[in-house]
Amino acid sequence: MNTERILLTRAGAERLRVELKRLKRTDRPQVIAAIAEARAHGDLSENAEYHAAKEQQGLIEARIRELESNLSAAEVIDPATLGGDKVVFGARVELFDEQQGGEVTYQLVGNLEADLDQGRISIRSPIGRALVGKSAGDEIEVDAPAGKRIYEILKISYG
Repeated sequence: MNTERILLTRAGAERLRVELKRLKRTDRPQVIAAIAEARAHGDLSENAEYHAAKEQQGLIEARIRELESNLSAAEVIDPATLGGDKVVFGARVELFDEQQGGEVTYQLVGNLEADLDQGRISIRSPIGRALVGKSAGDEIEVDAPAGKRIYEILKISYG
């Protein structure tokens, strides 16, 4: 049994609930209908539509189980209730990237909701681990795949 804590922000938990609802109310019925239609075409041994729909059904059911398991075990934290001057889970951190000469903003989230394109990084990522416990004005050094990166923490906010 996995005893690792599953941390989610309130917004991340809601995104997973919306996906679960869509899978159960829309995707699952559609694939069941596709299976029934393909089954009506006769010989299932050579029916590519049937096999594709059954495979899709398996993927949907696996994702539903995964989401239900993760949501039932999740510790949901509302960043709006947090505060302070140190970086913790849920914090939105504005950084100055000294190599690139520009600013970046990240929110520290759990692994399940990390999405770099959306500015959400895992608290367990190298940058996330380096940020935890730091304050505005601190510098952090991160070993990235492209080499060492140095960031200055400009601002920490919650909510």
